[in-house]
Amino acid sequence: MNKIINIIFYLGLFFFAFNSFEGPTFLGEFKDEAGVYFFVSGFLLLFFNQKIFFPIKSHEFQIVLIFLGWCFLCTLLNIAEVSQNYFKHTYGINRFIRQYFSICLSSVLFFLFFYSMLKKMSLSEIFINVRRVFLFSLIFAFILGFFETLYSIFGIGQIKKVIDVFNLFPFVEKDVFNDRISSIGNEPPLLAIYLITISGWMFSYIITNKGWLKYLPTILVLFLTYFCGSRTGLIVILFQMILFFATITPTQKIIDISKKVVLYITILVGLVIVFNGDKIVKSVEKKLESLDFKGNLEKSISNQSRFGMQYATLEVFKEHPIVGVGFGQQSYYSRHKYPRWAKKNNYEFKLLYENNAVKAFPPGYNIYTRIMAETGLIGLLIILYMIYYTLRKVRKIIKNSDGLKTNLSLILLTSFAGLYINWLQIDSFKIFGIWFSLALLIRLQSKELDATT
Repeated sequence: MNKIINIIFYLGLFFFAFNSFEGPTFLGEFKDEAGVYFFVSGFLLLFFNQKIFFPIKSHEFQIVLIFLGWCFLCTLLNIAEVSQNYFKHTYGINRFIRQYFSICLSSVLFFLFFYSMLKKMSLSEIFINVRRVFLFSLIFAFILGFFETLYSIFGIGQIKKVIDVFNLFPFVEKDVFNDRISSIGNEPPLLAIYLITISGWMFSYIITNKGWLKYLPTILVLFLTYFCGSRTGLIVILFQMILFFATITPTQKIIDISKKVVLYITILVGLVIVFNGDKIVKSVEKKLESLDFKGNLEKSISNQSRFGMQYATLEVFKEHPIVGVGFGQQSYYSRHKYPRWAKKNNYEFKLLYENNAVKAFPPGYNIYTRIMAETGLIGLLIILYMIYYTLRKVRKIIKNSDGLKTNLSLILLTSFAGLYINWLQIDSFKIFGIWFSLALLIRLQSKELDATT
């Protein structure tokens, strides 16, 4: 049974970012998350075999439980309004139940499964096996993403037949193509989240391996990040890369390495331009234009929607600053506060967000503004404290440890920093990387650590 559960665990890690398929509708927002099928199965097997561990004394887990408790309490304090809320054919109570189930599934069930699996593993098993699984998933994502780049961006039509072969693989259904790749993800931003999650693990090959192949995982991450076209993904991963190496590298060495990197990139770019100059130049121009946030706000519909939603959510917070409007309830209020500049010449509001025929609720695009509107200042302070505490703990472990423990802590610092920043542009708690990293952080502080390494 242990061997079966281990296989399920590693399969879940391999497939956690595969979401380009359509699963059964009764699973709601988790229907197209391949990793969920493995994580839930693994949890149930552990639970019925009485092998689930509860790190109830962990300060990190206690913070999570306090936040969950406050989410429930602030909704109870708003129960009169919540019971009257109605939008998209959904009452406020039903919305709360679904959203509360979703956050508990991620922050409790998945977290406990991750922690229970990591607790019985040595540091070397965690570092080698988890990193290897992420590498295999990255290689698959890169191969698919590479062919998608040739087809979607460089217009090589014959490649479509190769991509169709990938649709035979479990949890892969590639049938929508544009000028941004999504590889194993349903859309480019989801691919970016995957890359942010595994980037620290891939960067670690540079400090543990020898030869030129140690740079390959990082190159694959950067390739997929660039061609997925996610502005946030590009900025966050570059930040993660700087953070990772700046944490462990003396200043002078950073300068020397930077010179080599610039030289290699210059040579690589020169070769690529020689073979496909016009398309590369146009691609780079698009990426640079995409980083012009002010200009894009005026001409990009997606940016109008994103910033308009965040503005409306902050307006809700201003009216309910202490306890918020209740967990999962912000859309019932923010829909009345969309700014005119966000709706101007923007088909998304009429077609999707304000259309009752579309059952999907409007995204908030920012977890922090969502928390502010739904759980008030109290909820925000709890989450900010969790972020501060986890980052401080990781930094402390890096400072006071060595070997595998330092490597794992460095990976955690990179993952946490990237995922916390990425929360600025997504309003979901369904970020597996955060709960996995939290479980690993608690595992690193386990009292049995010295006996299992």
